[in-house]
Amino acid sequence: MARIIVLDDVLDAGVMIKRILSRKGHEVESFTEEEDALVFVREHKPEIAILDIKLKKMSGVEVLDEIKKVSPATRVIMLTGYPTLDTAREAQKLGAFEYCVKPIDKDELEEKVAIALEEAAR
Repeated sequence: MARIIVLDDVLDAGVMIKRILSRKGHEVESFTEEEDALVFVREHKPEIAILDIKLKKMSGVEVLDEIKKVSPATRVIMLTGYPTLDTAREAQKLGAFEYCVKPIDKDELEEKVAIALEEAAR
């Protein structure tokens, strides 16, 4: 299946997403620190990155921008508990593939990951 990273400043949120996607057979790494996630992306070029908008040191949009510089093929799904049109537009402009609103719906997350992988395979 796919190599996926999850970056969320809340450890439990990352663990929950990791559990959901690991059950589908994906190899999932969860991070709470932006730099750790970016090092992993540089070294492993995951197929998918799932990023929270609100992080500790950077915004998820800034991390998205960095990921696209080092791994342009990585599909990025943004997460937020505070959806705004401006954030969604900025994320899409920088290359976000999808956008999910917290609390995360398991079926919606699985579906968006599946669609991202289908698109990446084209």
